[in-house]
Amino acid sequence: MMPGGLGLNCKVMSQEPENPLLTLKHPLPFDQVRPEHVLPGVRRLLQQARERLDAIAASPPSLEATLEALDRLTEPLDNAMTVVGHLESVATTPELRAAFNEVQPEVSAFYSGITLSEPLWRSLQAFAATEEAKGLQGERRRYLDKTMADFKRQGADLDAAGKEAVAAIDVELGKLVLKFSQNVLDSQKKFELIIEDEGRLKGLPASAIAAARQSAEQVGKAGYRFTLQAPSYLAVLTYLDDASIREQLYRAYNARATTGDLDNRPVLRRIRELRRRKANQLGVRGFADRGRAARMAQSGERARRFVTQLRERTEAAAEREKAELLAFRRELEGPDAPPLAPWDVSYYSEKQRQARYDLDEEELRPYFVADRVLDGLFSVARQLYGISVIPWEGASTWHPSVRAFELRDETGASVAHFYVDIYPRETKRDGAWMLGLLSGYGAQPKSVGVFAANLSPPVGDRPALLTHREVETLFHEFGHLLHHMLSRVELRSLSGTNVAWDFVELPSQILENWCWEREALDLFARHVDTGEPIPDTLLSRMRRARSFRAATMQMRQLGFAEADLALHIDFDPSSGGDPMALGRSILERHAPTPLPDDYAMLASFSHLFASPVGYAAGYYSYKWAEVLDADAFALFQQEGLFSRSLGERFRREILAKGDSEDPAELFRKFRGREPEQEALLRRLGLAAE
Repeated sequence: MMPGGLGLNCKVMSQEPENPLLTLKHPLPFDQVRPEHVLPGVRRLLQQARERLDAIAASPPSLEATLEALDRLTEPLDNAMTVVGHLESVATTPELRAAFNEVQPEVSAFYSGITLSEPLWRSLQAFAATEEAKGLQGERRRYLDKTMADFKRQGADLDAAGKEAVAAIDVELGKLVLKFSQNVLDSQKKFELIIEDEGRLKGLPASAIAAARQSAEQVGKAGYRFTLQAPSYLAVLTYLDDASIREQLYRAYNARATTGDLDNRPVLRRIRELRRRKANQLGVRGFADRGRAARMAQSGERARRFVTQLRERTEAAAEREKAELLAFRRELEGPDAPPLAPWDVSYYSEKQRQARYDLDEEELRPYFVADRVLDGLFSVARQLYGISVIPWEGASTWHPSVRAFELRDETGASVAHFYVDIYPRETKRDGAWMLGLLSGYGAQPKSVGVFAANLSPPVGDRPALLTHREVETLFHEFGHLLHHMLSRVELRSLSGTNVAWDFVELPSQILENWCWEREALDLFARHVDTGEPIPDTLLSRMRRARSFRAATMQMRQLGFAEADLALHIDFDPSSGGDPMALGRSILERHAPTPLPDDYAMLASFSHLFASPVGYAAGYYSYKWAEVLDADAFALFQQEGLFSRSLGERFRREILAKGDSEDPAELFRKFRGREPEQEALLRRLGLAAE
């Protein structure tokens, strides 16, 4: 019997404090979860899950005993691992990380073993042959069909040796992707640049200087402290006149996780090798096609054609933007000014935007007070979907800066709770994300989730003032959260954001559009000191500048997508080639400048390598979904930005449906036709209005 498992006698159990991971439910007890709970708690939940799996396999096949029981099989274990993994991402400690890392292989082995279980597979096949199964309709029909296909795709029909090989690959992959993610966090934490002479900070906005001074004070150092956290790093690359400092931060950022024990390059190569080996073991052409049933694109080659088509519509404009930026630099510095380096692009782009549109991003910052932006975000959602958000008092959180809220429907009934964690910390991973902590489905509709980011924090007594891009980030992640919380699906496996990767970004990306509209901005964009809305002249300049260098930005995203596809379609780890070199060569073809020889961004590309699957062979999804979101938003522009009937239709046909229907059909129901690229190209200034 495993330590801490069911073999403990009742007397000992009665003397020990209850392990909160064993009974997780709403409200989640974040203040009670400790590192010492992880191993015994997860191992006990694993044992319970094994017993439930055996019970399914042993029961006479039926809808309730087979299919619906399978849907609920791992729920307690999923919830515990989600909570522990979340805490390791936002409030890590050496003890928590050690416990999480130790139990991860056992959990990976169990999850892998579900689709490889011969008794469970026989039970599913027996149920699928029953008259009850043949008569299923709606989402239960879809779940059965997807489950049968997924079991086959994951190796249910392999022989014993093949199943053993796949299980071993999954366990090793689970370890490696976790190491990849932790190496990125640890590498980023190790870097800091202290500048004592304020004279070297010329060009930086006052807000960035104040934040750097506060950062230094918080670690007991004099001067100004710069890190690789997004608010610090981006301010330097965008505004700082000193090119040598810009270069230092650029090189550090793009060399994260490439040294010593934190070197992700061999980890990346091994992940790629294992993904290819697993695809071969499962009898598919490659990893890019392994999950084709879970993608709207259906295959890696179709995804590549999509990327190629967009690139062909974008390349000429990107080349023009590149030439214009160099010409602009030479207008400023003379005809002998050198070609642009990568750490020059954001700096001169910002100056060019100011010159062309008389728009300084910092001019907008005073209008975006973080708390007011959140209130406005919730107001936009209320007007669109008939929901309301109120503070959730007394909620247990993992840090004092985290806020908690309750979501209510139009009748006033409570339907979900969520947390907002938007400021950087040394113990928190980089980036922005949404995580569903508890899923609502069937008879228990209440969901719990969190959206997290690393935005500009408060400085001194001043409230946090955000850039417009950071405002878009909040809207984006809340869109994901609404998809999770407003799901109304009977089966857990089909609920919320459990949809095709190239569909999951639609609810998030579409919400960003409201950040550009006067009607929505007036709900929250008020000057921090005067309370005045954004002046018409400033808003006009902001909107005219929206498509500034849009082709360059699109090429960047397409470069990431193509590098991802190349690594998962073309690259053969046994060839002796270097995946870093392959990725770098592709990214350079999509970049506005040559890249340094030591450019190693892939070593910190968590979207691709911090999960066994994640966005791997699916990074194109952002652009795929951007086509969907632009086309869908065009309908709101036609019928009314806050059209309640259209908002209700989007909620009913997209947000509430989860994966209960084919995503292409859901979009057709909402839009009335197939998606078209023209709306996106118009928004980016790449097609005629």
